[in-house]
Amino acid sequence: MKSLEDLDLLPEPEDHRILTAIDNQALGYSGDDYGLTDEEAKQLRWPLGPMKKLEHPTGAIFFSLFVLLLIAGWPWVNSYLIPILPNSEWAYEDSGIRQLQSEGYFGQGVHVCIVDTGIDMEHPDFSHQQLLGFRDFVGGNHDLVRDVGESSHGTLMAGILISNGTSKGAAPEVGLSVALALDSEGTSGSTDRVAQAIRWCRITQKVDIISLSLGGSPSEFTSNIDSQTNLAVQEALDSGIFVVAAAGNTGLNLDINDVSQPSSLPGVISVGAISKSGNVWGSSAFGSSIDRATGEERNFPNQKPEVVAPGVNIFSTASSTLSSPYAYSSGTSDSTVFVTGALALIIQQCRDSIEGSDGYIDENEMILVKHALASSSDRSNFESGNHNSHSGYGALDLVKWSEEVAFIFNVE
Repeated sequence: MKSLEDLDLLPEPEDHRILTAIDNQALGYSGDDYGLTDEEAKQLRWPLGPMKKLEHPTGAIFFSLFVLLLIAGWPWVNSYLIPILPNSEWAYEDSGIRQLQSEGYFGQGVHVCIVDTGIDMEHPDFSHQQLLGFRDFVGGNHDLVRDVGESSHGTLMAGILISNGTSKGAAPEVGLSVALALDSEGTSGSTDRVAQAIRWCRITQKVDIISLSLGGSPSEFTSNIDSQTNLAVQEALDSGIFVVAAAGNTGLNLDINDVSQPSSLPGVISVGAISKSGNVWGSSAFGSSIDRATGEERNFPNQKPEVVAPGVNIFSTASSTLSSPYAYSSGTSDSTVFVTGALALIIQQCRDSIEGSDGYIDENEMILVKHALASSSDRSNFESGNHNSHSGYGALDLVKWSEEVAFIFNVE
């Protein structure tokens, strides 16, 4: 039987809060599984050897007293730790978002709709924001603005976009509408429910961008290409609304070989996730070279995924009922919101030029914006080539994306 000296605690790639005890000589997960380098992955291991002294009765007593004191003083300890714990400023810096913000762009005049588990508007970092719309497609309680997610998924995503307090989001001055279409477990239960939410964003809210940190496995939709969700997304695209959606967290599932629905649709911007090191997160979905809906090969700039963005250990807003209402999150859900925020800044900066004389964004203009995204994405951290099934056209570089859009649309 192994002693504590022979064991390490290893965080699970899908949820770093879950720790597994393994032999300290075992290889464990590779860096790719976490979206890190192998050396960074080794640093995540927690040796249990130093805890062996707690097997002694005296050590156990002191340990018990320590735990009791920690519990009693947790609100104070937690409030002290939040300012000094690692934040996600790197994500906003590396993606170029902070650069455009320094030039005065924060998303003002751009309307975004998030379809998720709702939002906790009692969070102090949202005090500057007044929702432009809220609709409950799960329980029908439209007057009670809330987040029904067990992990406050909707609030976490909203924080990446609009927070303005402990941290500043990607586009804190956008107008925001929220559709509650996912239940407490983050599932829709019905594609019709998500479709209704998307149509509400389009018809009632008349938004510029719909952000979908959600998706279904491509295998679930192979025989249902014309699902209500896909149809609703296509209607939004046809109406000149940009749709940004998560590529999915299925990269470690060898049975799945494409991004999630509806991010697989040609006009949608499908987003994968990278870590602080710049590596693609291991669980970020791979895209297929073939469009399942048509059986034809995907072409530039609609190959999947289109782009990767920060999405590993992202610090954001959580339930306001917590003593310290913040949490870390990982996944293509997070990276989706970074691209949504970046796009909001571009629309604020270049709307008149993108819309043209008719004051409307048509299909060709949306393709040109995607063309600019594909051409400007940073591939310096990836293998050579124009597109890769895991890293897309490259990492989000908002500064270059903005410059490319300005060039294409002759922005003065």
